[in-house]
Amino acid sequence: MASRKGLGGEGSAPVPHVLAVDDSSVDRAVIAGILRSSQFRVTAVDSGKRALELLGTEPNVSMIITDYWMPEMTGYELLKKVKESSRLKEIPVVIMSSENVPTRINRCLEEGAEDFLLKPVRPVDVSRLCSRVLR
Repeated sequence: MASRKGLGGEGSAPVPHVLAVDDSSVDRAVIAGILRSSQFRVTAVDSGKRALELLGTEPNVSMIITDYWMPEMTGYELLKKVKESSRLKEIPVVIMSSENVPTRINRCLEEGAEDFLLKPVRPVDVSRLCSRVLR
């Protein structure tokens, strides 16, 4: 069980920094808690706009996990902006939604999303995702 636990302990690799984006404070707390319990550094923000602001000042984001439906800017729009940016396009983006809509899921994956998780997100979903995306 040495997979993620030793990530920053020996000074070898920095702890991955995950940006969690969700307008729901409850969902934000749940995903941040799951990520932190898996030894990730987490910054949680409540909108796509705030996420882009943070990405402009924080160069070391390892992954973005975002809700699909948010006011002002959807997770899909955030995904498109990240993938259009030469500086940000290598950051894996994962979309979450409580709605299982195959056309929406496919559109996000075609636009470059690393994965699409259905809410409620479970710890097993996050560990599977992180071991695949943040290797």
